Amino acid sequence: MTANKKYNIEVRVWIEETEGAFLGIGKIWLLENIQKTGSITNAAKEMKMAYRQAWQMVEEMNQRAESPLVEKLLGGKGGGGAKLTEAGEKAIAIFYEVEKRIKEFAQKETQLLKF
Repeated sequence: MTANKKYNIEVRVWIEETEGAFLGIGKIWLLENIQKTGSITNAAKEMKMAYRQAWQMVEEMNQRAESPLVEKLLGGKGGGGAKLTEAGEKAIAIFYEVEKRIKEFAQKETQLLKF
């Protein structure tokens, strides 16, 4: 006797640019942490990621975007920091919107699965 098996279609979304990967969930989390903490250093710590890796990810995103997603703030009394640009905030919103639509599609397709 065979039990009824349940299947799900799972998807991972990332956006590529001609030079390579542009945005995926890891980079989105990095952007959100920069937004929350006001610095690449703190965002990297929050994610248990090396600062150098976080900085390289930011550089890569900034180069592959039409306009920079993260802006470095020069040090003053409280030291430097970083903040998201309007393009950075928009990138987060667009990514989640695209991901939501793709996941909704996968959910509908899941209901049609029959093996």
